[in-house]
Amino acid sequence: MDTKNILFLGLIISYLIGAYILLKIILENRDPIKTIIWLLIFILFPVGGVIIYAIFGRNLRRRKLLKTKKLSDNIKTLFENSDEITEIINIEKKELNKINESFIEKRLINLLLNTGKFPFTSNNKIKVYKDGNEKFKDLLKDIENAKDYIHLEYFIIKECEIGNKLKEALIKKANEGLEIKVLYDNVGCWRFLFKRNYFKEMKNNNITVKAFYPDKFPIFFGRINYRNHRKIVVIDGKISYMGGINIGDEYLGKSKKFGYWRDTHIKIEGTSSYMLQMVFSTDWYYSTKEVLLSKKYFPKINNVGSSRIQIVSSGPDSDFESIYYAYFMLISKAKKSIYIETPYFIPDDSILKALKSALLSGVDVKIIFPKIPDHKVVNTASYSYFDDILRCGGRVFLYKNGFIHSKLIIIDDEVVSTGSCNMDIRSFMVNFEINSFIYDKEVVNIFINDFYNDLKECEELKLKDFSQRSKLIKFKESVSRLFSPIL
Repeated sequence: MDTKNILFLGLIISYLIGAYILLKIILENRDPIKTIIWLLIFILFPVGGVIIYAIFGRNLRRRKLLKTKKLSDNIKTLFENSDEITEIINIEKKELNKINESFIEKRLINLLLNTGKFPFTSNNKIKVYKDGNEKFKDLLKDIENAKDYIHLEYFIIKECEIGNKLKEALIKKANEGLEIKVLYDNVGCWRFLFKRNYFKEMKNNNITVKAFYPDKFPIFFGRINYRNHRKIVVIDGKISYMGGINIGDEYLGKSKKFGYWRDTHIKIEGTSSYMLQMVFSTDWYYSTKEVLLSKKYFPKINNVGSSRIQIVSSGPDSDFESIYYAYFMLISKAKKSIYIETPYFIPDDSILKALKSALLSGVDVKIIFPKIPDHKVVNTASYSYFDDILRCGGRVFLYKNGFIHSKLIIIDDEVVSTGSCNMDIRSFMVNFEINSFIYDKEVVNIFINDFYNDLKECEELKLKDFSQRSKLIKFKESVSRLFSPIL
């Protein structure tokens, strides 16, 4: 068979595979626009389309590749027999009755209970961090004082100054007999495919290190697209950390390109640490099939504070995109103000329309966004959406004092959400994410003050100036926007 016939046969096979995949997409009842886009891709780029779909297109939520029923049932049984969880449920019911029905909190709490059974807890103390220097100082101290176990889960872990400090601190505690478990994402930690000594040294010192949802051929099974973007630490079941700060020296402001790295992270002392332990236990089960259900992971917690929090996870393993639903509801119900900090701004059509509706009805919308990009295509695409926001009366501020990686939304000065979730389609629909929804007025005020302090480090993107950008820049923005669903 000559070369032409081989190429023709390959083309026919690609079209047949594309037709089969398209039929599956239709049966999954996806968004019609996305289905049409896939149709065009398979027609115009039959071979490349199949490869792109293999990497980015497969729907793990629909395929239910992540089977969690066994773990969920076991956790449910444990909680039903736990005095601590019974107490949480009773407090939750009392608090819900206290909240005025017109208050946005009650709607949000109920939404998150119904989309993922995420209980809110009120026995908590929260500390807010603005950068990695503050966070790692406290984290290393809490690791040093740990008595029983330390569980860490990060999207990015780098072999660097802070990475080595953390490693040595964990090895020290492991040698004292503590249980140490480290979970990392294969995509975020791709460097360790070539530099294995970092994790090897941990393993040689009785630290269990695992990649999240490992696969020998992640590209062909579409799993490289589903990243564990969470940042979680749980210490002795009583202290926990979550937010946007990974493990790397750039988070300490030591990047030559970015300089100061502005981020948001929180430390929780109290009952919500149970919820972070639940998420870690689930992710650990995906990766190892080991069930972490001993009661030592959910110890008795005394009264430590009165901050009300809901810890919410979202990802391909859940029936609903819980964080996305919560953001949509909050934006839609906002009466006075919506304040957003995000390093990437790639909203889908529903979130964008909700923001525009809020603006057109008189809600004050302010967005803080980095002036210096870390991902050029994503940054360029974001500006195409800013055009819509500015034309509807919103205000966009570009952060100049280094790089802002903070992930934050504040609604009506009443509710704040922060965590690992960016304001983009990937975080809402694809990645494994985790956010906290905080209902404590004093803590919300801390976030508001930080937001206004960040505004002082910004320059405003004015519609008049923005409208005068060149046609070439507009073209680049539009092309980048086409790739929004997979950025």
